[in-house]
Amino acid sequence: MTVKMAAVQWHSRLRKYSAELQACRAESVAVEGSEHHPLKPIMVTEARGSRARGARRGSTSSTTSSSSSSSIATDPLSSLLDGTDPLSLFAASSDTHPLTHSASAGELGRRRGEREEECVGVDFEPWSSKRAEILTRYTTTEKLSINLFMGSDKGKATSPSSAVSEKVRTRLEELDDLEEGSQRELLNLSQQDYVNRIEELNQSLKEAWSSDQKVKALKIVIQCSKLLSDTAVIQFYPSKFVLITDILDTFGRLVYERIWTMCSDPTPPPEGFSPEDVNDTAKETCLNWFFKIASIRELIPRLYVEAAILKCNRFLSRSGIQETLPRLTAMIRGIGDPLVAVYARAYLCRVGMEVAPQLKDCLNKNFFDLLASFRHLHGDSVQSQLLLQRVEIPVYLTLYSPAIHWILQCVSYRAPEALLLEMMERCKKLGNNALLLNSVMWAFRAEFIATRATDFITMIKQCDEAGFPKHLLFGSLGRSLASADPPEAERLSILNDAWKVITKIRSPQDYINCAEIWVEFTCRHFTKREVNAVLADIIKHMTPDRAFEDAYPQLQSVIRKILTYFHDFSVLFSMERFLPFLDMFQKDSVRVEVCRSIMEVFIKHQQEATRDPVILNALLHVCKTMHDSVNSLTLEDEKRSLALLINGFIRLVSFGRDFEQQLSFCVEARATFCNLEPVIIQLIHTVNQLAMETRRVMKGNHSRKTAAFVRACAAYSFITIPSLTSIFSRLNLYLLSGQVALANQCLSQADAFLKAAVSVLPEVPRSIVVEGKQRCSESLLLDFINNFISTLLVVPDHPEQGVLYLVRGLLNMVQDYTWEENSSAKVRVYISAVPLLAAMSQDTYLYTIPKVDSNETLYGGDPKFTAEINKLCDTLIGQVLDHLKALGNGEGLRKQSSLAFSLFGALLAHGDLRSNKLNQLAVNLWSLSHKHGHSDARTSVRTLEHIKYLAQQPELTHLGEIIPRLALQSRA
Repeated sequence: MTVKMAAVQWHSRLRKYSAELQACRAESVAVEGSEHHPLKPIMVTEARGSRARGARRGSTSSTTSSSSSSSIATDPLSSLLDGTDPLSLFAASSDTHPLTHSASAGELGRRRGEREEECVGVDFEPWSSKRAEILTRYTTTEKLSINLFMGSDKGKATSPSSAVSEKVRTRLEELDDLEEGSQRELLNLSQQDYVNRIEELNQSLKEAWSSDQKVKALKIVIQCSKLLSDTAVIQFYPSKFVLITDILDTFGRLVYERIWTMCSDPTPPPEGFSPEDVNDTAKETCLNWFFKIASIRELIPRLYVEAAILKCNRFLSRSGIQETLPRLTAMIRGIGDPLVAVYARAYLCRVGMEVAPQLKDCLNKNFFDLLASFRHLHGDSVQSQLLLQRVEIPVYLTLYSPAIHWILQCVSYRAPEALLLEMMERCKKLGNNALLLNSVMWAFRAEFIATRATDFITMIKQCDEAGFPKHLLFGSLGRSLASADPPEAERLSILNDAWKVITKIRSPQDYINCAEIWVEFTCRHFTKREVNAVLADIIKHMTPDRAFEDAYPQLQSVIRKILTYFHDFSVLFSMERFLPFLDMFQKDSVRVEVCRSIMEVFIKHQQEATRDPVILNALLHVCKTMHDSVNSLTLEDEKRSLALLINGFIRLVSFGRDFEQQLSFCVEARATFCNLEPVIIQLIHTVNQLAMETRRVMKGNHSRKTAAFVRACAAYSFITIPSLTSIFSRLNLYLLSGQVALANQCLSQADAFLKAAVSVLPEVPRSIVVEGKQRCSESLLLDFINNFISTLLVVPDHPEQGVLYLVRGLLNMVQDYTWEENSSAKVRVYISAVPLLAAMSQDTYLYTIPKVDSNETLYGGDPKFTAEINKLCDTLIGQVLDHLKALGNGEGLRKQSSLAFSLFGALLAHGDLRSNKLNQLAVNLWSLSHKHGHSDARTSVRTLEHIKYLAQQPELTHLGEIIPRLALQSRA
C-alpha cells in the first residue's frame, strides 16, 4: 500500500477540554451498607467444645459468619480453628510424653540451669577478640631466636608385626629422642620472620597430622611450648604467647576431633555424651595421648600440651576435667618466672572457660595464686633480667595486663557485686597494687565500677606512681564511666580529680590516650563550658612541637564523642576552642574525614533550616575544606559523596523571607564550591525555588523590587548554567529556569533561557558516559525535546521574531542534528510536534500561566495564525510520510508499523477527520501499520473500541464512517 502525501491538508479538531475531562472522570455509585464489599473482612466464629468438634468432624456444614449472610462461602482457614490441626494434636499428645513421667518440673528446671552454667553466653568477650590487639601492641625491633628440635630417624621403621610392648617402647624412645635429640637454633630473626616461622610450624603440624605422623605432630607442639619459657626479648612475650597458643589450640582440636571420629563408628554419640557412650578403642587412644604427654620431662611443655587436650577428659570420666584443673593449677606454682607463670594461668583459665566454665573454684584459685606471686615482681631475678634487657619497671608491668585482664574477666563473669568488694579489699591489703587494680577496673561490670568510682579514685591516689603510671589507672576508670553513670552528686569531683592527674602527664601520647577516654564522660554529664575547658587543655598539650601529628586517631575520637552528645550546632560552635581544635588536623585526608563526620551529624540531626550566622560561617568553612580537597586524582565516587554532604547543608539553609540574603548566600556558595558540579546544580535549583517562593509569598502581586529580585535570580541561573560540563544538566536547567521565569512573568528572561536551550541542542553527543559505561544519548534527547515541546504551548511569540519562532527553531535544529544511522528519532519528534501545533490552534488552551498572555490571547484565533499552523503540520506530516516510504522493506518494516500507528493516533486525537483527505490518510496509516503483522493486537483492539466510544459523541459521529474500513489483519 502506498501512502500519498500530496493530498494532505491539515485541519485541527476543535477540542472542548472541560467537557472531555468531565467525560473521563469515573462515575461515582452509592454503595448500601448492607452490601458485601470485596475488602470487607470475613469474621469467623470459632466453634468451641467437644460437641462442636464432633459436629465438625462428622458434617460438612460451614462455620457461621458474624458479619455476613449464610450465602457467603466458608473461609477455608476456619477449619483450623477447631483445635484439630496437627500442631494442636501434637500439643495434646505432650500430656503423655515419657519425659513427664521420668522427671518433675523442678528437676527439669534444675537441669536447664546446669546446662546454662556449663556454657558461656554471648556477653562473654572471647579471646579471639583480644588476639589482634595484643599482636599490635606488644612488638619489638630486637632480633629473636627459635630453638627447634631436628630429630633423628631412629624408631621410624617399626615392623607391622611388632608386639604391643615393642610399639610402646618405640614410642617412648621417640619421645626421648624428642627431648635429647639435636637442636637447631634460628638466630637474628626479625619480628616478622619470627611470626612467619611460627606460622610455618602451625602448617607443618597440620600436614604431619593429615599424613598420620602423630608423633611428629606432638614433637612440633612440645618444641613450640618450650618457646614459652624463653623471655630473652621480654617486650615481645605477650605476642609470642598468642602465636604459640594458636598452635596449641590447633593441636587440641585435632586430637579431640580424631577421638570423636573414633567414637562415631558406627554412629556418633549424643551431644551431651557421657564416658559410657565412648567405645573402648576411643578410650584407649585418648589414654595413649595422656600417657605420651605425661612422659614429657619439662614442666612448661607438659603443662601446656595437657591443657590443650583438657577437653578430651570427657571421653574418659565424668570428673576428669574437674580433677585435672586443680592439678594443673598447682603445677603452675613450680614456674619461677612470674611473667611466664601468669600467662600459663591465663591459658589454663581460657581452656577452663571453654570446657567447664561452671568450675569457678579453679578460676578463683588461679587468681589467688596470682596475688601470692606479686611479691616476686620486685625480686632480684626479675630486676636483674630487666637491667640486662634495659626495660623499665612500668613497661615491664604492662606486659602482665593481657593475662591478668583475662584471668579477672573469667573470674568476674556473671559474678555478684560482692566479689568486686572482695577484690577491692585484697587490693588494699597488697598496698593498692596498681597492676591488679587496673585489671579489676577492666574486668568487672562497668555499673559496679561506676557506683564506687570515688573509692577507686582514692585507691588510685594511694598507688605507687613509680610502679604503674596513674594515668593508665584513670584511663581504665574512664572506660567504665563512659558506659555507666556514677552517682550524680559525685560526678564533678570525679572529673576534677581525674583531670588534675591527666593534665600533669608530660608525654603528649600518654596524655591524649587518657584525655580521649575522659572526653566522653565530660560530654555525657556536663555542659559546653566543661567540654570547652577540656578542649582548651588538649590544645595546650598537643600543639607544642606539633605533637598532634602523632595523635590523629585519638583526636578524631574526641571529635566523634563530642558529636555524639552535642547535636545542637549553635551550642557546638559557640565553644571558643572547637574550631581551634579542628585546626590541629593538618593532614589533608584526616581533616576531610573529620569534616565529613561533622556534616553527617549536622544533616542527620538538624531538624529545621537555619540562618544562624555562627553555624553558617563554621559549616561553610567545613564544607570548603571538603571541597578544596578535590583535585584531578579524586575518584568520582568521592566527589559524589562530598557533593551529597554539601548539598545537604545547602538545603538546610534558609533566611525565611529575606530572599536577598538567601540569594547572596547562593552567590557566595557558587564561588566556594565551583569544582563540584552537583553542588552548582543544587544551587541553581535552590535559586529557582527561591524565585517561586517569592511568587508564592507575594501571591502574584509583583512590585518593582520583587520583579527585580526575580530577574536577579534568573540572571544567576543564566550565568551559572554554562559552567556545567554535563550537556543534559545544562539543557534541563535551561528549561527549568525558563519555566520559572515564565511563571514569574519575566518573559524576556524566559525567552533567553529557551533560546539558549535550543542553541545547545546541536552540542549533544551521540553517546554519553553513564556510571562508567557508554550509553546512546538518543532516548535522553527525545525525553528532553518532548518536555520542551510541552512548555512551548504557553510561551508567547516574540513580537520581533515572527510566528512560532521557537517551534521553528526547535524543528530546524532537529532537522540539522546528526542522528544515529537508521534512527527514527527525528520523525518521532515531528509526530510529537503535531499535537503541540493542534493545541496551539485551539481557541482556549489546555493549560496557561496566570498573568501570562499565550498565543491564544495574542492572536485571538487569527486565520493567518491558524494557516501557519496548518502549513507547518502539513510539512511535518509530509516528512513523516517520506520516512515511512523509505522503510518499505527489510528490517525497516517493524519501525514502519510503529511510526504509522503513532501518526494514526495523532490524527485521531488532534486532526479533523471530517476532511476526506485526512480521513483517507488515517485509514491508510492504519492499514500500513497492520500490513506486515508487526502491530500489537491488544493495542489495536483497544484502539478500535475507543474509536467506537468516541463515535457515540455528537460532535464525533463521523468517526463511525471509518470504523468499517479499519481492519485487523493477522500476522503474516
